[in-house]
Amino acid sequence: MVRELDVKQWRDALVEACEDGDGTRARTLVLQPGLRRARVLLEGMLEDPDALVRQAAAWGLGELGGAASARRLEQQLPIEESRQDHDGAFVVETITQALGRIKEAGSRATLVRRLQRLVPGRDTLSEVNPLARALWRHRHPDLLPGIREALEQLDLSELNSLRGLRLLLEKSPEELRTWAQDISVPVKDKTEVLTVLEEEVPDTWMPTVSAFISTAEAMVDDAVNQDGEAAYFCERLLLLVLGQERILPRVGSEARSGLRTVARRLLSATSLNCSTRAASLLALIGQPEDAALLERHRPAEPILARLFDEAAQVLRRIQEK
Repeated sequence: MVRELDVKQWRDALVEACEDGDGTRARTLVLQPGLRRARVLLEGMLEDPDALVRQAAAWGLGELGGAASARRLEQQLPIEESRQDHDGAFVVETITQALGRIKEAGSRATLVRRLQRLVPGRDTLSEVNPLARALWRHRHPDLLPGIREALEQLDLSELNSLRGLRLLLEKSPEELRTWAQDISVPVKDKTEVLTVLEEEVPDTWMPTVSAFISTAEAMVDDAVNQDGEAAYFCERLLLLVLGQERILPRVGSEARSGLRTVARRLLSATSLNCSTRAASLLALIGQPEDAALLERHRPAEPILARLFDEAAQVLRRIQEK
């Protein structure tokens, strides 16, 4: 059995790992006491007054998974909602993410009930977007009626992931690929889909990424010159590709070439988010000749300039080999 002093050290280390976003270390720590002991410790941590401790506990229960974790997190959700403060909101988001990772029908039902409890207001998007991403991990057709009802009730005019989730569930991967390349479809709708795919791109949806790359090629000139919808679409596409390591090896040579073309053009974009992500992407898929382009569009701001410099150095080292 873990001694009391060890328990405190274990708990503090887990909280620190979760706060730092070190998922690998946090997973190792969650499993360290053994499954039964870990569950007891994590459930006890949910009663702690410190929100960081409760967040770590919710994250850990999401890692353990299973019906017992789903039930305990469901019990905690209304407790955190009732706090009506920032700490409670952060724990709610962590619980939402954890329920998305637990592949149980009960988790899905809990998330739907959470969606039904939302009311229109200024903070609705901060609650809707994590919920939509968590529900995407479940990807069940039974979700559609509740999602459509929530969209009607909340009447969201701003860009949001819930509409993107509805589109993803309504269309097959093949239909979505055609839809993504249709120039009559508003850019905003395509961006909403990308925000959901950032959570996870399942194998059957992987070919759709190539269609979004093709769409980015068609609108890249607008993205370069205006910090508007086209720029934001390209920004989210680059974020998607950079955020999931498995995507680049899976896209075909034509799409990869198109992605490089988009990244090269975006180096001179008005949007700094676009240009910096383009530089990061070129460090992964660029060619040695792209180094000069990176140096030409190097921003004045020191931190961003260093990102461009490092990307150029990576490409020059390829040439030296």
